[in-house]
Amino acid sequence: MNTGLRGVMAVLLVAGVSATSLVHAQSSSPAPDGAEVFKRACAGCHVEQAAQPAVALGPLGPPPGALAPKALPPERLRVFTPEAILTTLTTGKMQAQAAALTDAERRAVAEFASGQTFSAAAEARTNSMCKDNTRMGDITRMPQWNGWGNGVKNVRYQSKEQGGLTAADLPRLKLKWAFGYANIASARAQPIVAGGRLFAASENTEVHALNAKTGCTYWTFKAKSGVRSAMSVGPYKLPNGKSGQALFFGDTRANVYALDAQTGEQLWTVKADSHPLAGITGAPVVYGGRVFVPIQGISEEGQGANNNYACCTFRGSLTVLDANTGALVWKTYTVAEPRPRGKTAAGVEVFGPAGGSIWASPTIDEKRGLVYVATGNGFADPPQPTTDAVLALDIHTGAIKWKQQMQPNDSWAMGCKAKNPDNPACPGELGPDYDFSAPPALVTVKGRDLIVLPQKSGLAYALDPDAGGKLVWTYRIGKGSGLGGQWGGASDGENVYFGTADLLTPTPGGMHAVRALDGKPVWTAPPQPKLCEGKPGCVAGQGGPLTVIPGAVLNAGHDGGLRAYSTKDGSILWTYNTHRDYQTVNGVHAHGGSMDSAGPIVVDGMLYINSGYGGLIGVPGNVLLAFGLD
Repeated sequence: MNTGLRGVMAVLLVAGVSATSLVHAQSSSPAPDGAEVFKRACAGCHVEQAAQPAVALGPLGPPPGALAPKALPPERLRVFTPEAILTTLTTGKMQAQAAALTDAERRAVAEFASGQTFSAAAEARTNSMCKDNTRMGDITRMPQWNGWGNGVKNVRYQSKEQGGLTAADLPRLKLKWAFGYANIASARAQPIVAGGRLFAASENTEVHALNAKTGCTYWTFKAKSGVRSAMSVGPYKLPNGKSGQALFFGDTRANVYALDAQTGEQLWTVKADSHPLAGITGAPVVYGGRVFVPIQGISEEGQGANNNYACCTFRGSLTVLDANTGALVWKTYTVAEPRPRGKTAAGVEVFGPAGGSIWASPTIDEKRGLVYVATGNGFADPPQPTTDAVLALDIHTGAIKWKQQMQPNDSWAMGCKAKNPDNPACPGELGPDYDFSAPPALVTVKGRDLIVLPQKSGLAYALDPDAGGKLVWTYRIGKGSGLGGQWGGASDGENVYFGTADLLTPTPGGMHAVRALDGKPVWTAPPQPKLCEGKPGCVAGQGGPLTVIPGAVLNAGHDGGLRAYSTKDGSILWTYNTHRDYQTVNGVHAHGGSMDSAGPIVVDGMLYINSGYGGLIGVPGNVLLAFGLD
């Protein structure tokens, strides 16, 4: 799956950097020549392969199998910082390709490819620390946006009482402060607000606790790997009696963390999945003293056409941990255990089934004692009935109570051909890659509960949780695209709102309002003129998560536009172009770019959004923006 930029995941230089990777030993040997290292280790893909003609797009995207690995050309690499490139080479998507390089060579080629030298912002960061360590407020009494979907139902609605904003207020919004994420080209982890603090993270491994009104920093924690997930705050009590509020999140190597939200002190860390290519993209959900963690395996999906890799053994799962200790409560896999399927031309034994990643946050159904997850495509044959599906699991045991598959026979791996009769490392027939990157929102309308979510196929669905997930309605929001995620809709209890990604079609973008009860259209809004026109990677997709406040639905577009639409008729009430440089409160040079997987949040009279989603499609950026009223 790519929930975002899938077909090129193995070559996208979009990551952060840890402090240790910035430190290199002094050596008496001559410093490596970055140009020479690039020519020797990188030019074969970034110069020769990048020069190949672009894939021609048809009405539904590229021909089957056309999403082969494709490296960014040298001129595109220069939009990335050397720190971002270095981390991609050391802990990110390009670590396998750079494994033979020394640390000094990685640093040299990162400087050469970016056209910049390394720099630090330690003094500016020191000056950005909060002058007093005001204690967090009571999260149950203060306005908050907790978790990915603002609650365990994932409907992404914020009331006037909690949000402090309505449609009438939006034209008066002004930028109050900006915070720069150091050394990254994408800002993909949605922030949250609880107890008066804003918690934000990025793929440079850093997690920050900020003052929600001013942006000053209370503390920063460094994870073991980059963080792409939103976070959740919930109570904890340690065996020694210590208690408080904990911040829970996962990283791209499937580590789960619990930090004291007040101090940033690490309470526990657990490896949630033993597969070496497992990771966490969806926000963990805290409920009933447990942490529900979704596991994905995009790093293995990118190995599909590699005859030297034993594809594939990763299985998506929902892993449930004790919130106080991190101890495993239960774990449910989404596909059957992989078994040997044959050998490649190179003699490597391959396996299957595999895949079924859970990309998005789980959804809790308190009334029925269930937890819902949406799954991704398969990575390897044989096809499974639980991929591209909604699964309902018993909240206490993890037993699958029912499943509803929306796209059968969707096995997809990067670089594979449309048909692969002689390469068992690839699916026999390549699927369309129409997985789910959105959580199943539990929407209540006129006393009836429905499970609602969009899919990369360009369809949105409503399922009946009282009838084993029976399909209630289907609504087409787009033509469908294997590239680019449909990250989630939003609902105000009357309508459901969807944006359209469709990145591989001639007409990406657009918005839809649908009656939640029966799926009938209320209004549609066409794609808007691109605010990033002329910039490399500029597209008009609007598949990012939506947010509803009274009278308005907010969308953060791939063109860098933050737009508010009237919930009544779809007219645009307010637009802000995030494409520009920003002076930040922490002294990190920052600029806006595309917006995709991280949606806007609204809390206590403020609106927050991350801007930046760099890659082959998408404009890089590294900023958190905070808007408030005059």
